[in-house]
Amino acid sequence: MAPNNERETTMKTMIKAALAAMLALGVCGAKPALAGTVTVKGSDTMVVLGQRWAEEYMKKHPSTTIQVTGGGSGTGISALINGTTDVCEASRTMKDAEKKQLAEKAGAAPIEIAVAKDGLSVYVNGSNPLSELTMAELKQIFTGKVDNWKQVGGPDAKIIPYSRENSSGTYVFFKEHVLQNADYTPRAQAMPGTAAVVNAVVRDKFGIGYGGAAYAKGIKVLKVKHDAASPAVAPTDATIKNGTYPLSRPLFFYLRAKPSAEIKAFTDWVLSGEGQRIVTTVGYFPIE
Repeated sequence: MAPNNERETTMKTMIKAALAAMLALGVCGAKPALAGTVTVKGSDTMVVLGQRWAEEYMKKHPSTTIQVTGGGSGTGISALINGTTDVCEASRTMKDAEKKQLAEKAGAAPIEIAVAKDGLSVYVNGSNPLSELTMAELKQIFTGKVDNWKQVGGPDAKIIPYSRENSSGTYVFFKEHVLQNADYTPRAQAMPGTAAVVNAVVRDKFGIGYGGAAYAKGIKVLKVKHDAASPAVAPTDATIKNGTYPLSRPLFFYLRAKPSAEIKAFTDWVLSGEGQRIVTTVGYFPIE
């Protein structure tokens, strides 16, 4: 065995080395960097936008992890109420009953933040000769009162409507604003996401569907008229900003009260000029 003085020298050397390592890592009195994991869940309309926000934010803040999943606005709202997500993405407003539920569980009402705008778009196959429909015609099609394209000026063929699942905020928005809370026709085929609606309409020359403007790739987007006497309006940056497009809508973040520093920092960045430029890049419209 080594003599006592040798053991003491060895021990002192080990302690000095450990202290040096701690100082190098900044654990002796240094303030911790903003770090943590932020979970984002909800709207399938917003999931691609949320993922892009997360990717760009994490490049600039590598100590923060942003996890984004879809499932629908209703799913995201339920997760926020149950405390299993930090941020809910929603393409519709929370219902009063949902806000009450959250307030009962969390002790405070949710924080609602409009983070982007969308022009909910009506999709048809590229071969469809129609270029526009009125709000009343859309209601008749999706409630089943009109089931042949010739009834609205198209070919003599059965209309195949594609819808979203009832957990979707887009489903709820369309039902409230177009169907005026009437029931969807049982013939409407419920699809698990907006991309699935688009893919179905691309394959079906007599199909019609609806969803976010950013998903309108490889299909025709119809102009929409408030009524028969109104002009037909396409969802564009100008018509979304001035509100002339009949199906303009805000897209939301919902948070529980007193969000963490990480959640607040991410949300503030989403609303910044840099975050809003990503909104445009993805295909939606920035908040003014």
